[in-house]
Amino acid sequence: MSALFSQIFNTVFPLFAIVLVGFIYARFRPTDMTVANRINMSVFIPALIFSVMAAKDFHIVEYRWLILAAAVIVLGSGLVAWPIAKLLHYDVKTFVPPMMFNNSGNLGIPLLVLAFGEEALGIAVVLFLTENLLHFTVGMYLLNPKTNLLNLLKMPMIQATVLGVCWSLAGWQLPVAIGTGIDMLGQISIPLMLFALGVRMTQVDFGQWHIGVVSGIVAPLSGVLVLLLYDFFFPVPAAWFPYLLIFAALPPAVLNYMVSELFQQEPQKVASIVLIGNFMALVTLPVVLLFALPG
Repeated sequence: MSALFSQIFNTVFPLFAIVLVGFIYARFRPTDMTVANRINMSVFIPALIFSVMAAKDFHIVEYRWLILAAAVIVLGSGLVAWPIAKLLHYDVKTFVPPMMFNNSGNLGIPLLVLAFGEEALGIAVVLFLTENLLHFTVGMYLLNPKTNLLNLLKMPMIQATVLGVCWSLAGWQLPVAIGTGIDMLGQISIPLMLFALGVRMTQVDFGQWHIGVVSGIVAPLSGVLVLLLYDFFFPVPAAWFPYLLIFAALPPAVLNYMVSELFQQEPQKVASIVLIGNFMALVTLPVVLLFALPG
């Protein structure tokens, strides 16, 4: 058991240490991460996505059932959160999307890699892409039914995904020199996402703490509940269940705040949902790792 707790600590501590560095730095030296985040979304994360999907041992068709399970978790979480929002008199457009769209990028990718090793990177990226595609389609539609979904094709992450899928299906291989360069660009994205999350946490509004605490409980519980129900009716391969369990329990994505700001959908409340939810993950994620990690 002590070995298991040591593994949990070694998995969680590096992530939150980087987040803490970002938080402390921004507290003493107010930092605008707008440009860095834009570069990360436009260059580094697309490079990570493509480098993983273009790897010779990555075959997208092998993950089709994993993609389906992840999509069910995301959409099912929304169905669970909807009546809770009505019961507590929260605006559905404010409360439900953050319960659906979790932090599979900033937190999910590094967490899965630290927990299960570099071989988990492919699965982590697939889960991130599934959640992200749903966020930019279903999530945008929830906030504004008039959203033009064709604009998705202009996003570098989507372009990298399409190119990566084609590359994987064709079985092509990158020249070593080019592949190494793309890999190096992709490796920048994960620590930068964690640092940016820490900077964003300096903006938490504790005046909206109630909805933040409720969301910090509902987000992981709704995801895990949907996963367990799905696994009961459509058993998930044992090798994938730990990954999906961690994915289901992740806190709300920072992107929820950016989208709410774009549509002026109570952004201060969404900021509290996201940031307090991620603070509460300090407790929930180690508990989930107890069940997810072998030992």
